[in-house]
Amino acid sequence: MLSWERATSNVLHLVRLDSIRRRIVIFALLATLIPSLGLGWRSYVLNRQFLSQKLSENLRDATFDIVREVNLWLKERLYEVRIFSSSYEVTENLEHLVRASGPPARLAEARRRLADYLASVQDKFRDYEELMVVDTTGRVLVSSAAAPGPALPAEWLKGTRGEATVVGDAYWDEARQKGVMLVAVPIAAAHGRSLGLMAGKVNFDTLVEILRSHALGETGQAYLVTPDGSVIVGSRVPLSVFKQVRLPTAATRALFAGPETPVEYTPDRGRPVIGSLKPVPQLGWGVVADLTQAEAYGLTARMRNLTLITVAALLAVIGLTAYFFGQAVARPLQRLTRGASRVAGGDLEVTLPVMDRGEVGYLTQVFNHMVTRLRQARDELAAANAALSEKNQELQKLSITDSLTGLNNRRHLTEVLVTEVARARRLRERFALLMIDIDHFKQYNDHYGHLAGDRLLSRLAGIFRDAIRDIDYAARYGGEEFLLLLHGADGEAAAQVAERIRARVADEPFGDAAQPARVTVSVGIASFPAQGDGPEAIIASADAALYEAKGRGRNRVVVAGEAEGPAAG
Repeated sequence: MLSWERATSNVLHLVRLDSIRRRIVIFALLATLIPSLGLGWRSYVLNRQFLSQKLSENLRDATFDIVREVNLWLKERLYEVRIFSSSYEVTENLEHLVRASGPPARLAEARRRLADYLASVQDKFRDYEELMVVDTTGRVLVSSAAAPGPALPAEWLKGTRGEATVVGDAYWDEARQKGVMLVAVPIAAAHGRSLGLMAGKVNFDTLVEILRSHALGETGQAYLVTPDGSVIVGSRVPLSVFKQVRLPTAATRALFAGPETPVEYTPDRGRPVIGSLKPVPQLGWGVVADLTQAEAYGLTARMRNLTLITVAALLAVIGLTAYFFGQAVARPLQRLTRGASRVAGGDLEVTLPVMDRGEVGYLTQVFNHMVTRLRQARDELAAANAALSEKNQELQKLSITDSLTGLNNRRHLTEVLVTEVARARRLRERFALLMIDIDHFKQYNDHYGHLAGDRLLSRLAGIFRDAIRDIDYAARYGGEEFLLLLHGADGEAAAQVAERIRARVADEPFGDAAQPARVTVSVGIASFPAQGDGPEAIIASADAALYEAKGRGRNRVVVAGEAEGPAAG
């Protein structure tokens, strides 16, 4: 006998492995234990890497979505302020104030009308705390607030020359006890001379809603931070602690130095988190989304424990099988292998026969149960996908529809108008806009109540919808204002449709049987490209025509650019 064989025999005798049966069991256990632990560890490492990559992608997607919505939010605010600044009510009255010509009563009337316009606009847009008209020296001429703010910095006036817009830094407004920022656009007279600025003091309520809708998991947060680490708003940060919460200095530097790269850090009095940042260039801020490490890697820990439990179960099953049945287990295992291959290939119609009542039979039963559950899960997933698709369609419809009137909402109108202008330019076609406003709607609300006012808006929406063709477009512009887009129509054709609508509304009975009411509408018309070659310009023309109609006594139709016509009946 060779020396190594004798040495091996002695060792096996010392550990009481003289029996071939024990040797087979130990060999089976070792053959199972070593690869199982190795594969389990490898699986654990790969799963952790996968979760890290997945978490990085989720954080990146969350910050990307938030930045996109923040940019859209800022773009909408600048667009709104530019629309306000281009209003006929603003330019006309501001020009009187800037020139300071005419009797004092005329100047006081111009200031009052401008203040009334700013107040009415602010009431319709919840994102603004104050709207201001500023002269070329930075002095606030008119404000929607009872106590106007201080003069704007001189550099703002330089920054808004021409068509430029200016976005200020976020700061704490002591009067309103909330964080705000200023945005401004120039106001130009008809001949191009600068009259001053239209400035808006914007709050961050909408940004909080955006951040809350994109927070990850149960412990995740999303917030906007400045380069020094101050938190402006966050999904779990009260608005009252504006810039009082700060990220650790080292974490802030790492986040801004490597945008979209996950960084591990521990907030003050918080649990360790993993966060990622994406900058908002126009604001100079960063969007941070984070998730606690406990939640982020919780699945990895559970998988590790499950792997250990699985390995232990396998050791028990294989040891017992090797001790009692040996080779008899080969054929059932072959059936299991073939069945698993078919399942891996996508065939879920596999049912294996249970040939015994031992561990292999149990594995066969578990396998059959697993395949049955997979089939059920596949069917349930198909049904869930179908339901999700239907819900997505409903959500898409709700996102572009005004819930009260059933017409399209203003956000959808903005997208449609941009598309329609581009199409009309490309095909050299024309279209007309009808901006309709309910006369004395506030008085109607005060007299009949807001519920009756809502019913009036809904009925008028139905009248407007019935008065246009299927190819035309109707939307609620805001409050009691509606906007109709007539494809291929010029000012004359649009005026006929508008007059038909005006007459229909004037003849329609409203109110109730005990207190009938007569409701009228004023209509301003602008056509593309005659009264405007872009979305903002044509809306501004239609808005100016609408104010002209109201100035002439209401209950009438005015086409932008036309001379005053006879009063409506």
